[in-house]
Amino acid sequence: MTALLTEKNGTAPRSTAPGSPPSARRRRPGRERAFDDVPRWQIYLPLGLYLLFTLVPFYWMLLFAVRPAGSTSLVPWPMTGAHFSKVWNERSFAVFFQNSMIVGVATLVATTLVALAGGYALARFDFRIKGAFMLALLCSQFIPGALMLVPLFEIFRNLQMINSLGSVVIAETVFQLPLSIILISGFIKNVPVSLEEAAWVDGCSRFAAFRTVVLPLLRPGLIAVGSFAFVHSWNHFLFALMFLSEQDKQTIPVGLNTLIGADSVDLGALAAGGVIAAVPVVVVFAFIQKWLITGFSAGAVKG
Repeated sequence: MTALLTEKNGTAPRSTAPGSPPSARRRRPGRERAFDDVPRWQIYLPLGLYLLFTLVPFYWMLLFAVRPAGSTSLVPWPMTGAHFSKVWNERSFAVFFQNSMIVGVATLVATTLVALAGGYALARFDFRIKGAFMLALLCSQFIPGALMLVPLFEIFRNLQMINSLGSVVIAETVFQLPLSIILISGFIKNVPVSLEEAAWVDGCSRFAAFRTVVLPLLRPGLIAVGSFAFVHSWNHFLFALMFLSEQDKQTIPVGLNTLIGADSVDLGALAAGGVIAAVPVVVVFAFIQKWLITGFSAGAVKG
């Protein structure tokens, strides 16, 4: 009967897979591309409004930084670098920048190394208190840093580390470690254990297998975790304010606070200091953007 209908109509009947759902059999051509028919303005308009809302404060800060004092123009012309010269030379921002860079880089290195060791232990070893330890790491994120100022101050005073950049580095590292360990542990779990086992079979020790096989695959995760630690320590104000008293040991957030007087505020100098403080953060995030969207273990195991 089917053959007769085929000869009569000149068309072959369409066949569907036995296990396919009825909705898939009755799907009309082009239905799966209905989302592509959305007008582009409905996508670009909300994104443009959000971008405008985000960039306007930065433009306003840049405008005050390069606009001459007393000017009310909304266009930064003529431009001047007097505010940058003032904060860099007269307000000791060169020293603040150097101190912030030392704290940021030291926190990055310390946080990455300790988080790498702790994350590997959580990802590859099973021990009795592993669940309780993970719960403690998560719960520590709910403790505000302000609650720990007095205990930390007493500890650093007994260690004679007050007014030392090392105290800020230790405090920043301790508060960055819980989240960093959890993130690194997740990255290591995504690396198949079979890669390390193959290296063990070839004669590598556990450390050699980790260094030659696992560590290269963790590069995007390490860069992301280290960058977040750097940015947080670069912008953090509270620890530097409490543990550093001398001006030549202060960081950029504390230096920005010194530009705000009791009776007046130098908006040009404050905006210039804000631009100086924002440049390293923008550079760091521009650098790590490609690492955050790259599949770091794609294609590691075949078959």
